[in-house]
Amino acid sequence: MKTTLPVAKPEQRNILPETSQSTTLKKVNKHVNKLLVYLILILFSLAFIVPFLWLISGSLKSSSELFSDPPVWIPKVLNWSNYKEAFTAFPFFLYFKNTIIIVVFTCIGAVISNSLIAYGFSRIDWKYRDGIFVLVLATLMLPFQVIMIPLFLLFKEIGWIGSFYPLIIPHFFGNPFFIFLLRQFFKGIPKELSEAAKIDGANEFTIYWKVILPLSKPILATVVIFQFIEAWRDFLGPLIFLSDNSHYTLSLGVQQIMSQNDPRWGLLMAIGVAMTLPIIIVFFFLQKYFIEGITFTGSKG
Repeated sequence: MKTTLPVAKPEQRNILPETSQSTTLKKVNKHVNKLLVYLILILFSLAFIVPFLWLISGSLKSSSELFSDPPVWIPKVLNWSNYKEAFTAFPFFLYFKNTIIIVVFTCIGAVISNSLIAYGFSRIDWKYRDGIFVLVLATLMLPFQVIMIPLFLLFKEIGWIGSFYPLIIPHFFGNPFFIFLLRQFFKGIPKELSEAAKIDGANEFTIYWKVILPLSKPILATVVIFQFIEAWRDFLGPLIFLSDNSHYTLSLGVQQIMSQNDPRWGLLMAIGVAMTLPIIIVFFFLQKYFIEGITFTGSKG
């Protein structure tokens, strides 16, 4: 008696090979797409890294190598004297101290004032809240150059010209961009937390201080980074409001060297490296919170 083996239909024979082939193709496409993303990110990062590398290279070159053709990336002899002169060409440490004072107090003011205002716009219901918030955002269209003359006249009347007050005190009254960022983040925090705190007898300020702020470290770090960069590189504000050399900031000190008839570009590049490093250090330590703050602010309504 003959036994016949079951013969698989053609469509059944090809099920496993086609499935395996499609899975392999998906994996290959996934790796190719990831590789393309990495290549694009590397190209974009080079656009930011190359100028800084050129700044470091130029700070270690002699004047002849700076203007050589073709350009020299790696100097034959490292000219460390540029960095030595960077700290003696002008009162570097005095200007550094002045800059740090302004930066620290403006960051404190930005965190306190903007978080309080943003809390009122996001967690408390009151009449005309949304309309007033639109007006606050509208002030973003006013550049500093438009209001600097009225500000100068105001600070002159109260005797603040020549001091740090005009550069610090305004930051304790809010910034529309920071208010917007913080408001968007606060709106993403569940309201059940505030309601539970109210049941326990907490008032609005207690909720703001003990519930909202501890949950808002990422966005607060983002505000600190933005404010640090703004105050650190600010030139127009100190130029207008500071009149005594003992109150000058680093940006004004660099301008003094650049205004010379024959500025030393290697020295200026060394000062540029010294002024860029604090920003890099601050971002390095706060980058985790910075990325979280930007991501959560963009994803929460």
